[in-house]
Amino acid sequence: MKRAAALALLLWPAAASAHEGSVAGGFGAGFSHPLTGLDHLLAMVAVGIWGAILGRPLLFALPVTFPAMMAVGGLVGIAGLPFPPVEIGVALSVLVLGGAIAANWRAPVPVAIVLVAAFALFHGYAHGRELPATADPLYYSLGFMLATGTLHLFGIAIGTLHGHARGRPLARGIGGLIALCGVGFLWRSLA
Repeated sequence: MKRAAALALLLWPAAASAHEGSVAGGFGAGFSHPLTGLDHLLAMVAVGIWGAILGRPLLFALPVTFPAMMAVGGLVGIAGLPFPPVEIGVALSVLVLGGAIAANWRAPVPVAIVLVAAFALFHGYAHGRELPATADPLYYSLGFMLATGTLHLFGIAIGTLHGHARGRPLARGIGGLIALCGVGFLWRSLA
């Protein structure tokens, strides 16, 4: 427990860096971007963990829904259409998804899909708005989606621990740490 608290303290002040500044380049830049933004990384891992905990059909539906709706949000962002406060939505995604894992919330299938889809729109919009004209949008997006899928798979691997008596507290504890980071991101976005 002391190690978990120390990790939370280290992550708490971390900036939600996935949405600060801009990115340039193609596939490599797109692939590395989700891995360098703690808010996006934690949300993607949480989607995988929660999907694994909820089981079929959400084991597959959540990791497919997120990138699909993220692409829609990205197109809305590229088009420059108005959108609700993006950083608050991204912070809430980390907080709520981590909280769902920690609380072992067995959301009904439609509720889980709508929730994940809504959060994906915020993540996609943020990345669509920051995509500079110098980037190759197609290759950047392909790299970005591949990294996002990889993070979902990593989350699914963690979520499978929930099926074992000894792994259940670990998976839920990871969810709690994710939610705690979400509180920090939310605090920062409201400040």
